[in-house]
Amino acid sequence: MAKPTHRFVCQSCGTVHPKWQGKCEGCGEWNTLAEEAVENRVPGPAKGASVGGRKVEFVALKGRSSPPARTRTGIEELDRVLGGGFVPGSVVLVGGDPGIGKSTLLLQAAARVAESGKRTLYVSGEEAIEQVRLRALRLGVSGAPLGLAAATSLRDILASLEEERDAGLVIMDSIQTVWLDSLDSAPGTVSQVRACAAELGRLAKAKGFALVLVGHVTKEGTLAGPRVLEHMVDATLYFEGDRGHQFRILRATKNRFGATDEIGVFEMTEAGLAEVRNPSALFLAERRGNVSGSAVFAGLEGTRPVLVEVQALLSPSAGGSPRRQVVGWDTGRLAMLLAVLESRCRMTLGMNDVYLNIAGGLRINEPAADLAVAAALLSAATDRPCPPDTVFFGEVGLSGEIRQVAQTELRLREAAKLGFSAATLPRRVARGGRALSAPDGLRLSEIGHLADLVAPFAAGARPRAPGKAKAQAEGAEAE
Repeated sequence: MAKPTHRFVCQSCGTVHPKWQGKCEGCGEWNTLAEEAVENRVPGPAKGASVGGRKVEFVALKGRSSPPARTRTGIEELDRVLGGGFVPGSVVLVGGDPGIGKSTLLLQAAARVAESGKRTLYVSGEEAIEQVRLRALRLGVSGAPLGLAAATSLRDILASLEEERDAGLVIMDSIQTVWLDSLDSAPGTVSQVRACAAELGRLAKAKGFALVLVGHVTKEGTLAGPRVLEHMVDATLYFEGDRGHQFRILRATKNRFGATDEIGVFEMTEAGLAEVRNPSALFLAERRGNVSGSAVFAGLEGTRPVLVEVQALLSPSAGGSPRRQVVGWDTGRLAMLLAVLESRCRMTLGMNDVYLNIAGGLRINEPAADLAVAAALLSAATDRPCPPDTVFFGEVGLSGEIRQVAQTELRLREAAKLGFSAATLPRRVARGGRALSAPDGLRLSEIGHLADLVAPFAAGARPRAPGKAKAQAEGAEAE
């Protein structure tokens, strides 16, 4: 009989270490290693592995396959992120900080699926049945024909699901609470989470029901649920934002049955999460047009165009090291953009504290936001507001050139729909094919270098300090 041994597994990324140490070599997190018991096995292929197996049939790549049937939840924003609804036999992981709204949204979705006639089961491992009933009463879905259970033992859950013949959707809230008695480790550790999710996923594919796993991510990263399971599931959905913010953004970081980086926008209300069907109008609702340091970015999240406000604030640095505070964007990209403005456009910004914010709680990842961020920085530096009817988008290179971005026409249509009459975008390069089709009444200002964006701001700059802004304006015009 093999002798048991111990190993130390990082609860943040799953890296295995032979002994305990303060810092994980895989992800760099501190104090995330936990001791787990394992069984020694001889490395290499198991003895007789090639004996008794059956032959696997290989087929041609070309063939006919129909689109998978989907179970719609009736919540359009959730269905959009999923790619049209839940796919039978798929495993979906929903992650996010505690209290951000994962259980609320899934209970609303489960109730609607149950009301449509699908057998829906909700297994709660953290809350008692009465607690879930109280939440359903608050959400107004207490009358839905939903199967509810409270259990944490994997063997009990599997045995119960084996008896269900017509289940269409099963929700496990949460995967960190489920445990398997054959593993000598606590619930929520990497070994328990991986083994329990694998067994539940195997049963879901065998029985043909859609499985939803809920996973928590703390600020310290001590629980490994979503990070370990990302490669085991078919789709990974993350809630962005924080509990103190009014809006919740659900983003698909992985989806085998739909588009990645697709977002769904929700608003937290007393009756649960309400859909926001026009996020652009919501993000721009409190925007003031005649304020310096503000620019509107025409972005793209998945297949959806979204207009958001980029806010910038510059103030003289009190110490020797200026601050760079960013919310909703990449700090490294801001440093690069400031360097380009100073080196290529002769703007003196290095001795200022720079604060950048994406209004509305949305996090922007695409490089097309460079031009809008540059416009907001220039507006704040020269104390001159951006044109209130103009949107900006384009990627900025290290030499100051403005590069093309994808889906230009989709961005322009969204801007025209919300009443904008002008757009500043990269200069088109003749590559053949059809010409750019802009909406009627939308003026296009195509620029090829960042200096073209600096010149209008520098020409009408309002000086912050005697002589300083004037010197910057003269330097930009000379460039």
